[in-house]
Amino acid sequence: MGKKDVLVILPAFNEAECIGAFLDKLKESGVCERADVIVINDGSTDKTSQIVKNRGFEIITQIYNLGYGCALQTGYKYAVRNNYEYLIQIDSDGQHDVCNIENILNELKKDEFCDIVIGSRFLDESVSFKISGVKRFVIKFFRFIIKRSTKQVVLDPTSGLQGIRRRAFLYYSYYNNFVSNYPDANMIIQMLLNDFRIKETTAVMHARETGKSMHSGLKPVLYIFRMILNTMVVIMRERFKKRR
Repeated sequence: MGKKDVLVILPAFNEAECIGAFLDKLKESGVCERADVIVINDGSTDKTSQIVKNRGFEIITQIYNLGYGCALQTGYKYAVRNNYEYLIQIDSDGQHDVCNIENILNELKKDEFCDIVIGSRFLDESVSFKISGVKRFVIKFFRFIIKRSTKQVVLDPTSGLQGIRRRAFLYYSYYNNFVSNYPDANMIIQMLLNDFRIKETTAVMHARETGKSMHSGLKPVLYIFRMILNTMVVIMRERFKKRR
């Protein structure tokens, strides 16, 4: 690890039913020849860790389930410590097609002024599964909040498929610069208000076939309220900082 300039991180919590097939696709696609890959095992209680190790991939295992945001920040800190220039974060459940990695990386590298590239479901050439009415409402709501607070348009503010340049993931790695839960539109607003540049690119996404989504059951309702609160906190904090 550490010999390439690109790190692909896969946060995983109890993904034993999905992660093996996805890691196989990473190998078959040739991604591992261009980038280092590491799984951030967020305290899984199933066979996620064993499956990853059996396939020869690097893994960081957190003793407890600390949440999606903490898993991502662990990956950012690892990337900083090991001197990577680019980071791609992608889900381990197979919803994000492996072809997105090459596309996002190319977009990130060809524009040296871009800090974050988001894989978007809502561009003309994107391919995605049908999302629920609740999810669509949430996305439209946060599009509106982002436009009002930053004057910029982001079509897919809840996409976890992202490519990040070192300057941005270095910022994320610092204490209190990244939320431990639901790091979506709130982080986009924070980065835009701090003059980081964000762009979107086409993405290919699939419906989840097995396993349990972290947004199942009543979790989407909690997600909406937590995201609204976190986003308002970010906006107020950043505006206060600029007034000082």
